[in-house]
Amino acid sequence: MTNNGSTGLGVLIGAAAGAVLGILFAPEKGSVTRQRIADQADLQREKLTSTAADLRDKIAHTVSAEANTLEGKVESIVSDASYKAEDVISTLEAKLKDLKAKNKKYQKAS
Repeated sequence: MTNNGSTGLGVLIGAAAGAVLGILFAPEKGSVTRQRIADQADLQREKLTSTAADLRDKIAHTVSAEANTLEGKVESIVSDASYKAEDVISTLEAKLKDLKAKNKKYQKAS
């Protein structure tokens, strides 16, 4: 983790610890304090769940986009290779035709 990430994580942990201590030392009944802690925990869990879902969706979108890009590149390479193979085959057929003609010429001379 980078230094900035460590600092940010430290600030978040410190803020959470301060909030919990502030609630615990507040001059309210224990049941009210426990309810506030439970409510805050639920809120944070909902935020975390939402953030995780957003992250999952972004990753899925990125993977899908990259897969489509890769598929397009593979199709392009296969298409290019097919055209090149056709060129090679045409060239070989022309050379074969020339060799057959030369072979007939040599066979007649013998």
